[in-house]
Amino acid sequence: MKFKQYTIENLEITDAGAEGKAVAKHEGMTIFISGVVPGDVIDALVTKKKKTYAEARCARIITPSPHRIEPRCEHFGTCGGCKWQMLDYQQQLFYKQKQVTDNFQHLGHFEYPEPQPILASENQYNYRNKLEYTFTHQRWLSFEDMHAQQEGKPIEIRGLGFHVPSKFDKVLDIELCHLQAEPSNKIRLAVRDFAIKNDIPFYNLRNHEGLLRNMVIRMSSTGELMVVLVVTDYNSQAISVLDFLSEQFPEITSLQYVVNQKMNDSTSDLEFKTYKGQAFMMEKMGDLHFKVGPASFYQTNSRQAFRLYSVAKEFASVTPEDVVYDLYTGTGTIANFVARDAKKVVGIEYVEAAIEDAKVNSSINNINNTEFYAGDMAKVLTPEFIREHGTPDIVITDPPRNGMHADVVNQLLMTAPKRIVYVSCNPATQARDLTLLDEKYKVMRIQPVDMFPHTQHVENVVLLEKR
Repeated sequence: MKFKQYTIENLEITDAGAEGKAVAKHEGMTIFISGVVPGDVIDALVTKKKKTYAEARCARIITPSPHRIEPRCEHFGTCGGCKWQMLDYQQQLFYKQKQVTDNFQHLGHFEYPEPQPILASENQYNYRNKLEYTFTHQRWLSFEDMHAQQEGKPIEIRGLGFHVPSKFDKVLDIELCHLQAEPSNKIRLAVRDFAIKNDIPFYNLRNHEGLLRNMVIRMSSTGELMVVLVVTDYNSQAISVLDFLSEQFPEITSLQYVVNQKMNDSTSDLEFKTYKGQAFMMEKMGDLHFKVGPASFYQTNSRQAFRLYSVAKEFASVTPEDVVYDLYTGTGTIANFVARDAKKVVGIEYVEAAIEDAKVNSSINNINNTEFYAGDMAKVLTPEFIREHGTPDIVITDPPRNGMHADVVNQLLMTAPKRIVYVSCNPATQARDLTLLDEKYKVMRIQPVDMFPHTQHVENVVLLEKR
């Protein structure tokens, strides 16, 4: 039997939940609603109902929350990038901090002290150092666009922007994005208009035809600028776009291209070619310099990354006698950040290219007490590996969203370093892992950090000491 939608009137939004959705309670049921903020009173149209929860959308705002603000972005509501942009920033911070304590309280089984106040982002806009745009032969059309089409008015359907949430083949053409500083918007608009004017084929995400696929813009705190053009063929039309970028934007210090003929957008396994300038850009964090290539991972909020790593370093309290293991080291940012205080730092990471970057970054900074190894963490971090490279006094771990593999947690319990610093982008899986570590470790300090304003995401740093 098909579910029949129904309306709940005068529903008060009481909390913020996962994936940027807000939460209300009605007759013992939890209701998740997009596009509203705590404090709003609304009429909610229930679109899906399960035993213990329901999903709804806002049919009408009756009383707006005192914390509701006007979103800055003209694309808000369609683009899924900044779902909390209509919520006052101080309230965003409140709910991010609450996310940490809620997860620890409900999913964890360990004692912990009161978390320290969340570190706010210095910039709430233009904070990203990297954005990736997608070309589309048929952009997402607004109601106004569709109405114009019905009236026979000509509209441009090609576009360059972001994927619409849950629509792999639909891309929203972006006029102005507030996530990255200029010349990001100028470059995107100029390339889009040049390609349309010269009838260069935009990619068709369904039948995988067309030349122009993606464009990545990266900028560093040192003022360097990298643009990567992803194409399906390196031909005269691709060259014309690269020449246009080179001529119109002489400030580009690294102009790259990559040919991607695969069915997916991933490019990390492909060869990047330098069309103009350097094959990399330099990033600076404190007194360290990092070489960032087109496929390198680097925290996308540079200023907050420095504060995040500074917290991790403070919690680690490394001394010259300490052997430090940096698990999920990436390009060795944290490893190099603490190396000068340590006897030795051993970094482990799954991605081989990242490990090569980590070694280069040590060399650039004249750091010679780091060792880096690539491989699956659960298979690399073994008793044999530890015997060969030294028992760690301190472990810093910064795993992906799904947290640490159970084998890695067990190995930490067996190895028993005196101190573990756990950096996480997902307090839920962090709470799970901390419960497992509770057997031998006590949580001493907790420091949330906001890396991504206007989103629900929060980073969290936890200090554990051996009991």
